[in-house]
Amino acid sequence: MRTVKASEAEAQLPSLLDEVERGETLVITRHGRPIARLVPEAELRATNTARVMREIEAFRQSMPQLSLDEILSARHEGHGR
Repeated sequence: MRTVKASEAEAQLPSLLDEVERGETLVITRHGRPIARLVPEAELRATNTARVMREIEAFRQSMPQLSLDEILSARHEGHGR
C-alpha cells in the first residue's frame, strides 16, 4: 500500500488510477493524515461481499430455529383472506 499526498494526487490522478487498476491500494494524505483510500474495485466488491455474508450469518444466528413442519405449516398462513 502506497501513501500519496493530496497535492500529488491532484497532479498525478491518471497515473494513480492506472496503479489502482493494476491492483495497488493507495492512501491519500493531507497534512500527514489519511483522508482517502483508493482501492481496486474487485477488492472492494470482495470486501463488501464478505461483510454482508457475516451480517447475514449473524442475523440467521439470532433467529429462532424452526422445524420443517413449522415452516411448511406457516407458508400459507394469511393467504386467501
